[in-house]
Amino acid sequence: MSPSKAPTLSNPGKTVLKPARLAHFVLKTQPSTYRRLVDYYKTFLSAEANYEDDHNAFITYDDEHHRIGICAFEWCVPQVRQSTGLVHTAFAFETLFDLALAYRQRKANGIEPYWCVNHGPTTSIYYKDPDGNDIETFVDNFATVEETKIAMDTPVFAANPAGLEFDPEVFVQRLEAGESDASIKNLENMPSYTSKGGRPYVL
Repeated sequence: MSPSKAPTLSNPGKTVLKPARLAHFVLKTQPSTYRRLVDYYKTFLSAEANYEDDHNAFITYDDEHHRIGICAFEWCVPQVRQSTGLVHTAFAFETLFDLALAYRQRKANGIEPYWCVNHGPTTSIYYKDPDGNDIETFVDNFATVEETKIAMDTPVFAANPAGLEFDPEVFVQRLEAGESDASIKNLENMPSYTSKGGRPYVL
């Protein structure tokens, strides 16, 4: 846009300015589960609180002042699965090794995933926090966003956007055996597997 047509506060136009980044999310919880939820995210993300009291915590795992807020309210009630709202939050890793290492480290802390799936665009491992909020940890299966867009714009993806489930321990074994990331990410190389818990979001 030329300087003469740039939006101004008196003539902003209707195209909304894009934000600089997605910075954080905030969870509300019951006072009885507040401490367990705070401790869970500190462990899950190797995070620390930049501020914390008996009903508010602002947690970060990087140079942002907080990535997650957790607030306890007396009026909160347990989640109802059928309610509308946020499906999950997601945290990205750079490599399959990093994804697998974090999985094993969480497992050592008693945090187990409930669903592991190659979506096509991503290799993903899902967890539930103590309140039942869903968390995805993932690695992109393609090097660029453009490649991912092309993969998503195919009949194969449209026929099964959920993808194929995998056993996380077999996933680790494949990495330890020296199989390449490209091979493990390829849906055509996925071993047959159905998780005991079944797919999420199915009543």
